Amino acid sequence: MALHAAKPARVEDGGVQLDPDAAVVPGAWRFAVDRGGTFTDIVAVAPDGRIVTAKLLSASPAYPDAAAEGIARIARGEPIASVRMGTTVATNALLERDGEPVLLAITRGFTDALRIGHQARPRLFDRHIVLPEPLSARTMAVQERMTAEGAVLTPLDEAATAADLAAAFAAGFRAVAIVLMHGYRFPAHERRVAAIAARVGFTQISVSHDVSPTIKLVPRGDTTVVDAYLSPVLRAHVDRVAAALGDTPLQFMQSNGGLVAAPGFRGKDAILSGPAGGVVGMVAVGLAAGFDRLIGFDMGGTSTDVSHWAGDFERATETLVAGVRVRTPMLAIETVAAGGGSICRWDGTRLRVGPESAGAMPGPAAYRNGGPLTVTDAQVFLGRLQPDHFPAIFGASGDQTLATDVVAAKFAALAAKTGLTPAAIAEGFLDIAVATMARKVRAVSIERGHDVTGYTLVAMGGAAGQVACRVAAALGITRVLASPFAGVLSAFGIGLADVRAVREATVDAALDADVGDVIGGLTAAAIAAVGVVTAETVVTALIKYAGTDTPLAVAFGTPPAMAAAFAQQHRARFGFVADSALVLDAVRVEAVARSAVLPDPVPVTGAPPSPVMVTMAGAAVPLFDRATLPAGFAVAGPAILIDAGATTIVEAGWSVEVTARGDAVLTTARGPRGADHRATDDAVVDPVRLELFNHRFMGIAEAMGVALQSTASSVNIKERLDFSCALFDAAGALVANAPHMPVHLGSMGDSVAAVMRSRGDTLRAGDVVALNAPYNGGTHLPDITVIMPVFVDGVRAFFVAARGHHADIGGIRPGSMPADSVTIADEGILIDDFLLVAQGQFRDADIRALLASGPWPARDPDRNVN
Repeated sequence: MALHAAKPARVEDGGVQLDPDAAVVPGAWRFAVDRGGTFTDIVAVAPDGRIVTAKLLSASPAYPDAAAEGIARIARGEPIASVRMGTTVATNALLERDGEPVLLAITRGFTDALRIGHQARPRLFDRHIVLPEPLSARTMAVQERMTAEGAVLTPLDEAATAADLAAAFAAGFRAVAIVLMHGYRFPAHERRVAAIAARVGFTQISVSHDVSPTIKLVPRGDTTVVDAYLSPVLRAHVDRVAAALGDTPLQFMQSNGGLVAAPGFRGKDAILSGPAGGVVGMVAVGLAAGFDRLIGFDMGGTSTDVSHWAGDFERATETLVAGVRVRTPMLAIETVAAGGGSICRWDGTRLRVGPESAGAMPGPAAYRNGGPLTVTDAQVFLGRLQPDHFPAIFGASGDQTLATDVVAAKFAALAAKTGLTPAAIAEGFLDIAVATMARKVRAVSIERGHDVTGYTLVAMGGAAGQVACRVAAALGITRVLASPFAGVLSAFGIGLADVRAVREATVDAALDADVGDVIGGLTAAAIAAVGVVTAETVVTALIKYAGTDTPLAVAFGTPPAMAAAFAQQHRARFGFVADSALVLDAVRVEAVARSAVLPDPVPVTGAPPSPVMVTMAGAAVPLFDRATLPAGFAVAGPAILIDAGATTIVEAGWSVEVTARGDAVLTTARGPRGADHRATDDAVVDPVRLELFNHRFMGIAEAMGVALQSTASSVNIKERLDFSCALFDAAGALVANAPHMPVHLGSMGDSVAAVMRSRGDTLRAGDVVALNAPYNGGTHLPDITVIMPVFVDGVRAFFVAARGHHADIGGIRPGSMPADSVTIADEGILIDDFLLVAQGQFRDADIRALLASGPWPARDPDRNVN
């Protein structure tokens, strides 16, 4: 879709108000639609090149389907040239467990593999663990087995397979996910099972070597089941939309950031459909404004998506969605359950925000549907959202404004419980929401080795502009970009997106291996999927250290060039480069057919209008209509800018200037505004400050865990997730324990205390102490804890510690957990207060000597050390 700029239209009374000065020219419209959890955004290009935007509630009693309603209101019966859509249908089906019943056909002996999955404990303190329900409703054991080298260990029993498939079909199953051991590389058995399933009559057949041709049974299996589970639901939705549009060309946005024709839209590629459009839109407006290092901040009603750009679209190979691991190339987008609709509450000690959301129905309290108090309500209470300048689309009839009286009553009731003023509570909720979102931004930037202080935060989504300055300040970012299309930027990005296809295959070979045939096959498949012979192609190598499971993406080239690029990335992200062999884990080919241009600017001329003075946080501030502001207009905050789909708050200490393209660029000279900006008496517990620091400290512990899992070679750590990371104060008291292994809770503090007793003030910066002694906070001997003091200005400020399970640490039985041990030496090597790193120098020879000592030494010291 080639978009040509014009002033965006407004949304009023739930509909669309066209520019009154522009007549509609007969012809064909082009639409880009993003159906979100709370709002559906529409960007349409009129036959005369004008851009019209609309924002409707995704769920409303006033109409059956928001996208169809918006398109009909805008086109008004005129021809439609094309429609591009991003949709949450697949995501919602996954979240609500409302997909197609799936039969899982998996190698005999592994029927519980996907159910067992991983040991992740996202709710660390829960005593009753409720695992996510498996997507497969029935599991069938397939009598077959191939070795990792491709030899047939157990021939496929086709008769038994056909009988089992027929029985499942008779029971009502029509979707099957076929996942066989080593099928990603040797797919002969999977193909035979698929052929049998087709003969039986299954209408949805997903095979792992086609869906996710990568090593690792569990994520490959999860992804295949997801595809079988979602594709029928998605197909039904696509068919309904296509039927309503007739012969109009229809394309859908994929999670990888590219468009695909409706017939090729698959369940596994639809999960980040809408957010991917936001990333494309973010990059387009950011580069057009002259900024090349960007943080995308897409805040909607239900959640917030954050992304990073520094020259390339970053992709994640494996993503966790609704408790299910999906292994397919997606744009690297971190989603946090904090949006305008995040529920705000008091738990008796702290103010809490999210993760629960009020959604579109009932929505925030201000929406007049009996909803709970939310972040949006805090904005309304403080005057940051003005009812007179907000769409009147609420209430049962869908034509009422925001209910300020309802919001005020709810804050007054909460004030009576907490002893805080209503205004302080509302500000506190905003600060907590900001801290939650800033923590996710760090996950896509700082934790990956990027210094964001020179970046530009791109505000997108209807709610991002309301807190963009605060989020930027919390991160040390001094510039915010708000496009005139910020409120509908995901739809805008869908309109600008190229047709893309990404194909990937596991190689698992040396860096200098000949993979020409693999690349050739992937290239042919990607170009065929795009449907354009002249499509551009980009080849990416996914490289990792031997024994680890976290590859880094570099441009495919000569082995020395790839090795150098990998080393640079690894040092930036993890802080070190190892002396280990490099492995070409996989290759990825992306084919791109360019299809869009950025709209040309249409500057506003004339003198800026006089502002409307409104009350925000008890003070009079100017409010401006962005559509009337000429290029060069500037004002210092506090101020409010409103446009067709978003409100932008210019905070005190910030200023804004409108560019020739109509962008609002907000800047500040202030430094970071952290959690300690709140003036408070340290002797009094501040429920807001308590929650803010909880986010900050937990973020540190979680970042430690990401680094440990990503660089580990031990299966126990990188796959079983048998490790824990924690933060302790200078006295050794636990501050934050990331949600890792529950069995480690509480005991690591005793280990820190033991080190403090033993070494006192002799610990120096760069020292790391190791122990596994059960007498000093250890659990069993395979769990080794490393403890490091952290010094600030020469003073020991706090400790960080990590504990991980080793496969073997010696003892009378492999695995170091003998049932018949009578002394501690029978279990393995006892490590108590051992200086592992001395002022930054790893004591390799000393730890190896310790592991080799005693009557029952460690069986593989190299693996322990590495």
